Amino acid sequence: MAYSDFKLIEIIDFFGLVIHESSGLFASVDEQECSDLLSTILKENVDLAVAISTEKARGKMIISPILLEIRRKFNYQISLFSGVDFTVDSQRGLNGFCDFILSLSSEQLFVRSPVIVLVESKNENLRSGLAQCIAEMVAAQLFNERGGNQIKAIYGAVTIGTIWQFLKLEVNVVSIDLSEYYIKDIKKILGILYSAIAQSKPEIIC
Repeated sequence: MAYSDFKLIEIIDFFGLVIHESSGLFASVDEQECSDLLSTILKENVDLAVAISTEKARGKMIISPILLEIRRKFNYQISLFSGVDFTVDSQRGLNGFCDFILSLSSEQLFVRSPVIVLVESKNENLRSGLAQCIAEMVAAQLFNERGGNQIKAIYGAVTIGTIWQFLKLEVNVVSIDLSEYYIKDIKKILGILYSAIAQSKPEIIC
């Protein structure tokens, strides 16, 4: 198996996870300002990416600029990876490629713990990406433990670029925010991503 092979019920049973669903899980998170650069990029790219209607277009033209904005907000002290092999435990199906990974390490040549946010890009409904994203979050948790980094929570997001849904993994509890965040809520999307990193490594807040 690989990350993309898991079904939701399979990964819950296989890893002994508990699912907690709620709306507004991240409602209290403060928004983050959107830079003029990102505003311009999204204004130019969103409609074009939607018209092209491929996962690759949405990833490069919408998702990547948003994650690069987060990296800038932390003064490039975090690393961003896209389309990299993230094999952690192939015996348990924790292997394959991740669309996007944010790590608290500043090293950019290879993925180093602690991994904190995983973003799964889809070109269809969000629910289809939940199982894969959760599998990647479980892998990140194990990856961090092996690296000696006891990060309290791993965050995940499933997105088609214009719509985002967020998750959080603590120990064996996966919290899924049933609320969907639209690209017009870009400040909120940035706020959730920023908060996920800031809570885990507050000393690099700029």
